[in-house]
Amino acid sequence: MTETVLVTFPSAPERPGVSLTGRDAWALVKLAEAGPKGVTPIDTPGPRWSAYVFNLRSLSLNIETRHERHGPPFAGSHARYVLHETVSIRALAPSSEGGGD
Repeated sequence: MTETVLVTFPSAPERPGVSLTGRDAWALVKLAEAGPKGVTPIDTPGPRWSAYVFNLRSLSLNIETRHERHGPPFAGSHARYVLHETVSIRALAPSSEGGGD
């Protein structure tokens, strides 16, 4: 079963709502919960954050990518994703379909 959420935009009531399932729904919930601090794949592990953000942006969601450096033991950089709009998320009945991930 895959959870489905309905996303609406309180600051733009003329904007149509969208339904999301699977990891895209999970990612938007995490972004909304994080608020202005955003999320990183380090703090909120998910196998394909960049793909989830790509999919959400295709729905015209305003999501910023900040590139941050991190230190040892595996020094490098990672992305921080920040949602820059207010969304209302309501869980709908679970779907028996397997798609969405």
